Amino acid sequence: MDTLLKETINETVNRRYPELDTENRKLLEGIAVRKEMEKGEILLKEGQVSHDFIVVAKGMVRQFYYKNGKDVTEHFSYEGDIVICIESIMKQEPTRLMVEALEAGTVYMLPADKMLKLSRASWGINMFYRKMLEFSLIVSQVKADSWRFETAKERYLHLMKTQPEVIRRAPLAYIATYLLMTPETLSRVRAGAL
Repeated sequence: MDTLLKETINETVNRRYPELDTENRKLLEGIAVRKEMEKGEILLKEGQVSHDFIVVAKGMVRQFYYKNGKDVTEHFSYEGDIVICIESIMKQEPTRLMVEALEAGTVYMLPADKMLKLSRASWGINMFYRKMLEFSLIVSQVKADSWRFETAKERYLHLMKTQPEVIRRAPLAYIATYLLMTPETLSRVRAGAL
């Protein structure tokens, strides 16, 4: 028995839809495909079609893209998080986002076609699926609003408050691009925030 899988599914489900019963959690475990990842490994490349929801069991990953030849971090995900390239997975079109392992670790791939099939057969899985997608959309909206309305210092303080793991574990260069600032600006903001 894969204890890490059971723990990961429980943590992930409890964050999105804790009411999901044991039987449905076992259905999710039944479609999960374990993947060991190495630091620096690209799990999804630009131009590929995303076919899986990626559940992080151990380690940290980031979603990023290139804009004007520069690497820009879109999201960080770590234990219990679900990585979704939502446009690619829903439309089955090539993605411009990439997923990179920032740490060696373990992820579980939940194939989108199997998730959809389970969601049709089980109301509980359907609700979990819906909560997964809703959470992804909300995170994207909050990030966009942060970029539009918050100062550099406010963005950094918000990240410290809501995702302290990112501050502790992610390279500063990636944190800077995530917050839409240069590494120099991030250094100044950090010096003033501490």
